[in-house]
Amino acid sequence: MFTIGDFARHGRVSVRMLRHYDATGLLHPAHVDPATGYRYYTADQMARLNRLIALKELGFTLHQVQVILDDRVTAEELRDMLRLRRAELEAAVSAATARLVQVEARLRSIESEGRMPVNDVVLKTVPSVRVAEMTAVAPDFGTASVGPVIQPLYDRLLSRLEADGIEVTGPGVARYEDASEGGVLIRAGVVVAAPLGEKDGLRVVDLPPFEAATLVHRGRMEEMLPAEQALARWIDANGYRSTGYVREVNLECPEDRDQWVTELQEPVARA
Repeated sequence: MFTIGDFARHGRVSVRMLRHYDATGLLHPAHVDPATGYRYYTADQMARLNRLIALKELGFTLHQVQVILDDRVTAEELRDMLRLRRAELEAAVSAATARLVQVEARLRSIESEGRMPVNDVVLKTVPSVRVAEMTAVAPDFGTASVGPVIQPLYDRLLSRLEADGIEVTGPGVARYEDASEGGVLIRAGVVVAAPLGEKDGLRVVDLPPFEAATLVHRGRMEEMLPAEQALARWIDANGYRSTGYVREVNLECPEDRDQWVTELQEPVARA
């Protein structure tokens, strides 16, 4: 048998944690000396300790761990629990990765303050264009809020156009506006050759011309912040004011998203 210290060392846990597992009923010692109160463990108990630690590191609560270890769930129920936890962990990793991208974009924006060449900004009249579009609402205009909404929205839009036999003749055009119920209304569209009209959530509409300060961004949409803020600095420095959300025109969208080319079109008027 092992003393609690030896068992903790072999199991790569602390003595304090073993005492806690004993107190909560997760892992009792095989023997407790009635005279000294010393706890002793057997080598066979290492298997339960390993399972306990593995389940805990997967994010299960101690109550859930105890239920699993005491065989109060079926094998199928355990598989379902593990599948659900895997999905939760994958979602957490995805969210953390997205946050890292946003932090990197924010850092680049800070590093480029006052250094991005303003001659890249072009003031022009954006011509009228006919688009087919679908809408959805995001809680706010942050990248972490817009991305998970607009990507599946575009998937639905393109599937619908293919099903309806509508020809796509130009780039994607994403527009944004304040939603009446709060948040941001996303209008995901593409340039099409189709009659005007609206049916089952799909709208074909002519967008009117407008004056815009424009800038071309190369790279992922999540990394667009420095370009957007360069536009804002140009608008302020040149006597204009913004009159709405920036419009995103997807000029090139290869499989490698680092190679995407997007024109930002921010509507402006003289200040």
